[in-house]
Amino acid sequence: MMNGITYKNPEFFYLLLVLIPMIVWYLFQYRKAGASIRYSSVKGFAGLSKSWKHYLRHLPFLLQLAGIGLLTVALARPQSSNSWQDVTTEGIDIVIALDISSSMLARDFQPNRLVAAKNVATEFISGRRDDKMGLVVFAGESFTQCPLTTDHAVLINLFKDIESGMIEDGTAIGNGLATSVARLKESDAISKVIILLTDGENNRGEIAPETAAELARTFGIRVYTVGVGTIGTAPYPVQTPFGIQMQDVEVKIDEETLQKIADITDGQYFRATNNDKLVQIYEEIDQLEKSKMDVKEYSRKDEEFSRYALLAGFILLTGLFLKTTLFRNIP
Repeated sequence: MMNGITYKNPEFFYLLLVLIPMIVWYLFQYRKAGASIRYSSVKGFAGLSKSWKHYLRHLPFLLQLAGIGLLTVALARPQSSNSWQDVTTEGIDIVIALDISSSMLARDFQPNRLVAAKNVATEFISGRRDDKMGLVVFAGESFTQCPLTTDHAVLINLFKDIESGMIEDGTAIGNGLATSVARLKESDAISKVIILLTDGENNRGEIAPETAAELARTFGIRVYTVGVGTIGTAPYPVQTPFGIQMQDVEVKIDEETLQKIADITDGQYFRATNNDKLVQIYEEIDQLEKSKMDVKEYSRKDEEFSRYALLAGFILLTGLFLKTTLFRNIP
């Protein structure tokens, strides 16, 4: 779809006014110019025809005007917008709320729950290039590791920096969810989503998970909850006098609370029992949210100033060459 040329800095066209005094000065100088040789009669030259140089004697000046005009156009930054594209803009803001309590070091996932969760979330982020995404971590308390951003490289690097033990231990699901809501409540996105991943029961924090869920619903935020942990017991590294040894620890996930959070916010609850299941859950969430995307048409602008600048340079140099060679004036 052709939409012509637009100019980023059209105010530079005022520079074309400088051509007016240049033309006036040229005409004044041309009329003043005259031969300094005295002769008695021009009858001997009456029959001579005029050469091509006579007819093209103003060419160097015209090339100078054209070059200045093209330089002015280049300074105005012409942009072509003749390549319209249909693109998919998802209009979705997503915050991942990640449990980093010590229980996330259990090794029913490879190499452990926390690293598996980080790896899968990183792949998820890489596949959502058009979304703003953020990261909240929680254990006994919660904080924002990364606010909403479209710079996914920065977000992924911050994901890699997450370690268990960064904050006081425990599982404050309500606080983690409330902090995530705070990151999204001012968003004007079409869809606002929290992916909350935990492997335990709420045992810390000042905000109940159900209260945080009601808060999310108030702001139109949908919450997908993910319970991480195998069924039964999971190997957990324990420090002993003989070094780190594995002990089987009972897996306790408050699935009822996580299901309730999802129900209140019109989200869904998922249970991940291994690495592959966690990958499938993120893929399912990815598809669920892609069903809510809008298709918009936009025009991609391409800079065109370089061709005008190059052409101006060529014309000015050509004019200078002609003026100092073929059309050189003899004093």
